[in-house]
Amino acid sequence: MVLEATMIAIDSSEFMRNGDFLNTRYDAQITAMEFVFQNKLNANPENTVGLLSYGGNGPQVLSTLTTDFGKILSGAHGTKISGESHFSSGLQVAALALKHRQNKVQNQRIIAFVGSPVRESDKELEKLAKKMKKNNVAVDIVNFGEESANTAKLEKFHAAVNNHDNSHLVTVSPGPRLLYEVIASSPILVEDGFDVGDAGDFMGMGGVDANMDPDLAWLCAYRWRRRNKDKNARSSNRRRKRAT
Repeated sequence: MVLEATMIAIDSSEFMRNGDFLNTRYDAQITAMEFVFQNKLNANPENTVGLLSYGGNGPQVLSTLTTDFGKILSGAHGTKISGESHFSSGLQVAALALKHRQNKVQNQRIIAFVGSPVRESDKELEKLAKKMKKNNVAVDIVNFGEESANTAKLEKFHAAVNNHDNSHLVTVSPGPRLLYEVIASSPILVEDGFDVGDAGDFMGMGGVDANMDPDLAWLCAYRWRRRNKDKNARSSNRRRKRAT
């Protein structure tokens, strides 16, 4: 089993209010983030995960590296959507947090959700990628919402940061599959040995092991059912509009 410390970087810029992903880009991102967190802990109980946002006025660490899902949830749901994307500085803060991990045996990884235009130039991104690669930090990117603006830039960044296939770029367009479902079958998680067939059951329990924390599992399952209800309602509305 791979032993990893992972910082998840979420986009909290104004673009995340967009409703092209259920219910908004931000909501879709948070569900996917919760899914990734639990997957990392299930892959190896000695893995740790931290969380930061990089919208607003700049990056903000929401949770240092931890195995406590409650800390991650608290950080995520206390975040305010505002400002612009600070992608480069966000990744640098994430790398700094990884540098201070307690277990130096852990591999270092950043998983960045990018749902707003990347403002950095190709040259700036290449410099950042080389720095990450030099410091042995793998970077996975979930590119969604602004694919037309970002894909070419992020492909160049991925090419520069990738070291023996340790980093991945997953581009997701709006569609019937939820963001977390696409990530579940992508190299970001498949390499951890995750069976994508388990994704539905996993999220049906809210992404939490009910044996470990039944109260938190119930709360997350409730939230998940509400999201599915909203998804079904939106699908029904679209079908009615097409029929009229």
